[in-house]
Amino acid sequence: MALWDQWVEAALVKLASKNLLRSTRPISLTPAAALHFAADEVETFDGPRQWDRSSVEVEMDERAFREWLSELPDPGGESIAKDENVSRKLLLFSGNDYLGLSSHPAVRKAAAKAAQEHGMGPRGSALICGYSNYHMLLEASLAELKNKEDCLLCPTGFAANVAFMSALGSICSLLAVGGRPSKDQKIAIFSDAFNHASIIDGIRLVERQQEAEVFVYQHRDMEIWVPISRVFNFSAGPILVPNQTGTVSVVQAVYAASLFSMDGDFAPIGDLVELRKKHGFLLAIDDAHSTLVCGENGGGLLEVYGCESDVDICIGTLSKAVGCLGGFVACSNKWKQLIQSRGRSFIFSTSLPVPIVAASHASLVVARKEKWRRTAIWSRVDDFNALTRLNITSPIISLVIGSEKEALCASRHMLESGFHITAIRPPTVPPNSCRLRITLSAAHTSEDIKKLVAALSLCFVFPAADQNAQIASKL
Repeated sequence: MALWDQWVEAALVKLASKNLLRSTRPISLTPAAALHFAADEVETFDGPRQWDRSSVEVEMDERAFREWLSELPDPGGESIAKDENVSRKLLLFSGNDYLGLSSHPAVRKAAAKAAQEHGMGPRGSALICGYSNYHMLLEASLAELKNKEDCLLCPTGFAANVAFMSALGSICSLLAVGGRPSKDQKIAIFSDAFNHASIIDGIRLVERQQEAEVFVYQHRDMEIWVPISRVFNFSAGPILVPNQTGTVSVVQAVYAASLFSMDGDFAPIGDLVELRKKHGFLLAIDDAHSTLVCGENGGGLLEVYGCESDVDICIGTLSKAVGCLGGFVACSNKWKQLIQSRGRSFIFSTSLPVPIVAASHASLVVARKEKWRRTAIWSRVDDFNALTRLNITSPIISLVIGSEKEALCASRHMLESGFHITAIRPPTVPPNSCRLRITLSAAHTSEDIKKLVAALSLCFVFPAADQNAQIASKL
């Protein structure tokens, strides 16, 4: 990827010549030695404890619960009457706290301690006053987790994707004569059809800036690269060459999620890496849903495949398995400089509050030490497969029903059965592909899965032992 490095370097030189290169200046809230010492003292455990259940057991005011039910179609049954002054207990199967870390004592303690000592920390964007040594330590930990040279924290995972995309698009504008690239100077971005809305919106921003031509390929379809390679003459090598003006002619970037949030299937990472080696495109992976869930050390799907060095940009989130809030871009130091200088959603957003940053760092420490949590969540996947024979491949279970009404009826049934599971409808998913999206957690037990499947069996027909893994709705 020497050519991409050259273009990023050239873009940075251009920014520096215009005095537009930006850097973060950490404010020291606590001596660095004290922060590292605190990390070494994080208390961990060798198995589930009672506090883990609070990440999957929730309560709703009965009045609010019934108001929710009133918005859902009633297939004809009557709910059991209940005193409106009491709470309705529900088992949560709709969150993204895959390891149950949001309720861990170490995470709570880190957030509370930081809040007591520093409040929310300086409130401003990272480039002004919102960046502290807490943020710097978390970035270093995430870079180590993702086996990257550096990392940039963002307010959310959504902001991380948009920041990267706007920085990516800025390369051709910075290097084009007059600052406006011609059609053959734009970046050619190839995006999976099922990519997250944050990726889609980032791409739209770059398109609006007239910095990219976008090609959306069918979900996980690697056959598409045969006709694409003819159109872009990939057989002659990557078209990453200077034109007469000395700027980039056609640049390719491929963007995909590692684990798709609505379907629960994995990207063909091995195939994408091989294609990158062959064609020389920039490969960016949104690793939001597999970070801490996959890999011996929780490094995500890229760790599983041992291909961290073959993926140029790794975007992630702190709001799923980390159990906190925020996003990040793990990358090279040069890419970080470019993103923090041109990534609009990073530049113009207030940085994460210090207690959130402290809690996120504690969560990473716990996840590294309590490896049993990854074992537990994959055991729950095995439990669900054994009971339903659906052969799911991740903790995200997508039960596609079809119509919006049927999906809402199924959600109502699960709610009345004591399970917090919501119907997923357009615009989140395409029309006529409405579904129940079920997520498993390390805090769930085998008994929880048995109860879940028993309730689901009243509205779904699961395959028999000798049938293919297909389901049918009873609604």
